[in-house]
Parts: sequence; C-alpha cells; structure tokens
Amino acid sequence: MANILEVAMLLCFGASWPINLRKALISQSTKGVSLGFLCLIEVGYICGLAAKFIGGNVTYVVAFYVLNLVVVAANIAVYFINRNKETA
Repeated sequence: MANILEVAMLLCFGASWPINLRKALISQSTKGVSLGFLCLIEVGYICGLAAKFIGGNVTYVVAFYVLNLVVVAANIAVYFINRNKETA
C-alpha cells in the first residue's frame, strides 16, 4: 500500500511538468519560469531515488521518480533554449 501511495504522490506532483514543458515550448519564453525552482525539484527527485537505492527498496516506484526526473530535466533544457532565443 505504501508504494501505491508513493506513486500517487509522484503522479500528482508530476502531472504539472508535461503541462509546464508544453507551455514553455509554445511560448518560447522564460517569463514566469524559475530555474532555481526547477533545479530544486530536480534535486528532490534525485534524493528520492537515492533513498530508494540506499534503503534497498528498489521497486516499480523508481520508474515514476525517473519519469519525473526526465521531464523536469527537459523543462530545464527548454529553459536554456528559450533563454538563448531571448538574448539573441
């Protein structure tokens, strides 16, 4: 049951990242985007993954951490792409 609840938490938190990514791709702007916030979220997901591995509790839940990690990383990449467009 704990794994199901953890996945639910990750899905709830993770639901916003694809929406944010789409918005950033369409707007091609960094307006309203905080790089520090994105990096903090990324570190949080990395810590969650590390806890799973250190605690020896590697289950299917790890896939949801990785999924969120990848989508937030994509948001960070798009931030830099958009910032370069704004300064060009």
